[in-house]
Amino acid sequence: MNIIEPLINYGHLHFGENRVNEAKDKWSSVLKKKKDLQLHFLGKLQTNKIKDIVQIFSFIHSLDSEKLANKLSAEEVNSNKKLKYFIQVNTGNEIQKSGVRVKESDDFINYCLNSLKLNVIGLMCLPPLEDDPRKHFTLLSDIAKKNNLKNLSMGMSNDYLIALSCGSNYLRIGSAIFGKRN
Repeated sequence: MNIIEPLINYGHLHFGENRVNEAKDKWSSVLKKKKDLQLHFLGKLQTNKIKDIVQIFSFIHSLDSEKLANKLSAEEVNSNKKLKYFIQVNTGNEIQKSGVRVKESDDFINYCLNSLKLNVIGLMCLPPLEDDPRKHFTLLSDIAKKNNLKNLSMGMSNDYLIALSCGSNYLRIGSAIFGKRN
């Protein structure tokens, strides 16, 4: 937490985490003191962590299945809290990566917005490492425009400049600021 305190004191309010238990340990006491902090969950969603995720986070960048959407919707009702969601789209159709398939993205967006009334504010993608990220960022931007979504969560430490040029307004920069994880 010591490395983040100067940023909080300077007025930075948005932080991302990809591990629920680590976020609970790190942020619980800080969130009680700084009510305007916004935590973004960036990792793989797991159904057994939904209650904690809804309790701690304001944004989720990795919504990628009906099962998770249904559980999140139910937990929002139970906790009387609304989150902001990015639907993760698997723009590279990679077997090892999470995300809704491109051809299923419109239907899933519609389901989340209209059937579950989730506050979907945008889309997120993780381009394949071996591909030019620009084609994936452009594809995601096109899907967002078609579905009237204004926000794009794309770009990490290695490709954020390309993401910015493709319209990203939520960047996930960690290692360039804080260094590599232990």
